[in-house]
Formats: sequence, C-alpha cells, structure tokens
Amino acid sequence: MDKNFWLEKWARSEIGFHEPGGNRFLQRWWPELAVPVGTTVLVPLCGKSTDMWWLWQRGYRVLGVELSEQAVQAFFQEHGLEPRREREGPFTRWGADGVEILQGDLFDLATVELPIVDALYDRAALIALPARERPRYVDLLRRCLSPRARGLLITLDYLPADEAGPPYSVTEQEVRGLFGVSFSVGLLTREDVLADNPKFRERGRRELHEAAFALLPPT
Repeated sequence: MDKNFWLEKWARSEIGFHEPGGNRFLQRWWPELAVPVGTTVLVPLCGKSTDMWWLWQRGYRVLGVELSEQAVQAFFQEHGLEPRREREGPFTRWGADGVEILQGDLFDLATVELPIVDALYDRAALIALPARERPRYVDLLRRCLSPRARGLLITLDYLPADEAGPPYSVTEQEVRGLFGVSFSVGLLTREDVLADNPKFRERGRRELHEAAFALLPPT
C-alpha cells in the first residue's frame, strides 16, 4: 500500500470514496449478522467514515484504523467529539465515547495490544489493496479477530478488470479464496451500480457491481 498516495488524497480532499450518508449495504445487512450489541467492531482503513458513527449509535464499540491524521481529526470534529490522544507503539490512539481510531499503518496492527474483537466491517479496505497485498491483509485479520468473529465485507468488481485501481476489482471467487479458510462466506447481494458511477463509465468500464458478503464463523 502506497502510504503517500493516500496521504496526498486526503491532503487534496480527493475523497470520492467517502460516503457522507453512510453505506446502504451496512444499513440493510448488518442486522442480519446478529452481532451482539456491545461487541467491538474493527473497521480497517476507516477514513472518516460515517458508518462508524452508525455502528456506535446502535450500541457497538468501534475500533477504526486509519493512516491519515487529517481523516481522523475530521471524524471526531464532524461528530462533535473531543478525543483523547495517546501514543501506543507505532500508532496514535484517538478515543472518545466508545469510538477509537488507531492512526498509523494498518499492517502494524498485530504489534499492539487489542481488545477482544468479535466483528469486522470492511467497506473500502480490501478493494483499496493491490492483489499482492490482499493475502497479507487477510492474514492480519486472522491474527487480530477472535475465532468467533463475524463481519460484513463490501467489494466492487468490474470489467474490464485490471490493476488500475484503487478501488480494485475483487471477484466473488477471490473473496471465497481469501476468506474461506477462516470464515463461512455468504454472498448477500450483488448489484449493478455502473449507472450511478459516471467516472467508471468514463474509464471505459462496461460492468460495475457492488457486492456484500457475510463472514461467519466456520461451521
């Protein structure tokens, strides 16, 4: 993952990936996972996602991980929170009222002490990583999540597919190959969203789908 690429994106406010109204798949499918209220939910590469606020409002503890200090500051400012800050290993830990964000490199996550993390919400982490880094990311999740963890994974897949991301195209087959060892993977929905994404059409994409997957403990 090119750290400077993402820091420059935030510095230039080129954050088209941010969804101010939150993600509709989270709002539709999270209740189906039956994650107990009070569970800590890991949100990798969280940016200033309003989805963290949505989860917190429903009684979950939120643990985000984000590289950009600008993004972390914006999250707390936009929600009227005064975070405490402390250095913890390679991270700066920001926290307020049940929402914590570890600011630093996601791949350093296994080097710090974490609470028991029984849930995952990934809307824009897997698809932000080139193919060579995705197995490393999934291995990191295995080490940070509890064996009983469950989660919601949201991906994009498009044609023609290439390495011109991010966001990168990640197929259902790849999701099952990456996560199938540790989770029971279920496709919840896959929707054609090309009409809603003119920038993808301008890049010559003929197909664009957004998909949501349930990641459940293996049976």
